[in-house]
Amino acid sequence: MIVLIAGASHVGKTVLAQRLLESYGYPYLSIDHLKMGLIRSGNTELTPMDDNELTEYLWPIVREMIKTAIENKQNLIVEGCYIPFDWAKDFERDYLESIRYYCLVMSEAYIKNHFADIKKYASAVEARSDDEWCTLESVLKDNAEVLALAQEHGVNYVLIDDKYEINIDLRG
Repeated sequence: MIVLIAGASHVGKTVLAQRLLESYGYPYLSIDHLKMGLIRSGNTELTPMDDNELTEYLWPIVREMIKTAIENKQNLIVEGCYIPFDWAKDFERDYLESIRYYCLVMSEAYIKNHFADIKKYASAVEARSDDEWCTLESVLKDNAEVLALAQEHGVNYVLIDDKYEINIDLRG
């Protein structure tokens, strides 16, 4: 099984992937790690700020990694901001049967009531060296955009509204 975890920055994609790894033993791929490897190695002129271009650049690579994992009957969790909302168009039915997609979105109320926690847990799995750009306004804007796109594309999303609780059961 392949588990795709998408969403805006700071919604807990990496924390969820780590939790699923610990619960099910499924390895995970952080698309951010792939991005930084390609940038630091000089395999692209893109920078970490080129979000739209990075999606176009990274998704074909990630997509083919997903197909390979399915063909090899391997489990894999893929998490990151660079999964396009129309991701399913790139897979035939046989592949789609092996993929579960979750887009994490925080509600406006949740963000306003828990912004200090969002910042506090930003480095729960990965050490963020520079997180000053993450402001209440940027998190509100990013999550509103992700929610609108998720609804527009009719994809599965998990709305974090009252408390931060995400329960994903991969056994059935």
